[in-house]
Amino acid sequence: MANPKPTTVLPLNATTRPFIAADVGGTHVRIGLIRPAGAGAPISVLHYRKYTCADHPSPAEIFEDFLTRLDDGVQVDEAVIASAGHLLEDGSLIAANLPWPLVPAALRERLGFRELRVVNDFEAVAHAIAEVDPREAVLLTGPVDAPASGPILVLGPGTGLGAALSVQSEGRSLVLPTEAGQAALTPGNAVEMALLAELMKQRSHVPVESALSGPGLMNLHAALCEIRGETQRYRHPGEITRAALAGEDALARETLDIFCGLLGSVVGDMALLYGATGGVYLAGGILPQISDFLLHSGFVARFLDKGPMRAALERIPVRLVEHGQLGVIGAANWYLHQREARRIASG
Repeated sequence: MANPKPTTVLPLNATTRPFIAADVGGTHVRIGLIRPAGAGAPISVLHYRKYTCADHPSPAEIFEDFLTRLDDGVQVDEAVIASAGHLLEDGSLIAANLPWPLVPAALRERLGFRELRVVNDFEAVAHAIAEVDPREAVLLTGPVDAPASGPILVLGPGTGLGAALSVQSEGRSLVLPTEAGQAALTPGNAVEMALLAELMKQRSHVPVESALSGPGLMNLHAALCEIRGETQRYRHPGEITRAALAGEDALARETLDIFCGLLGSVVGDMALLYGATGGVYLAGGILPQISDFLLHSGFVARFLDKGPMRAALERIPVRLVEHGQLGVIGAANWYLHQREARRIASG
């Protein structure tokens, strides 16, 4: 599966000043020390680490640990964070899936940074898609070599479900973040209707990510156990996927198959809603772990099952990519675009 194209690591004494780019999720925080390159050239990732959120009481401790590991003499006073959530005009973040509050202003002050910006996590990933070679990704459906043009949809399940749209405009990529994970979940068969009814016992609005995420997989399994009259045995989504992949538990396998079918249906809906004729890239933390299962699941059939629009969806390539450093690289690209826009606006 594809990671971003390799970047050249340049010496720290180069004239271009480095900054921090981070991808803050509900399970992991990925951080890189980034140095910009010349126009049209890829950025350089000078230092990179991955942290587990649960091991740290706040994001500040993670950033401070990362900074202490940098080479002596490295001066950093700028940062950009990609994170799931809804950004408000004042720069604060509404995030339902983080283990602790993320308050950009407070974090900037504690770290002593001159600037700290926040961008939606899948908006950031969409800014990194240009770094991915489509030939190195796993093609799930659609044409192999036919050139695709038009908007590109990037989405994936992790601690929540993120999605963003990349549109080419006047030679540049315009990325539109979405809150697609909060759209209402739509069942496609009798079993899914029963599961939705079970989920609605707990809340009136059942969003897509309440089924298509790590916690969502747990929700699906709990609801399936309830309607099947079985006892829930698992405490973490990884336990369900492991049991399903190993063939140890028929109910775990059914849960994962429902997950993949629902995902296919949702991705098909979004491809039509957003006119994603340029293709779909699936990222996130879960899917690379179940790539073989996904390939042989009902994902593609449900993706294409849109009545007369099947012919249109058959022309859209859907690819699976490793999330890896995409969030970090995308956040860095977004930040550089923003900085350049501010420079041009200021004359």
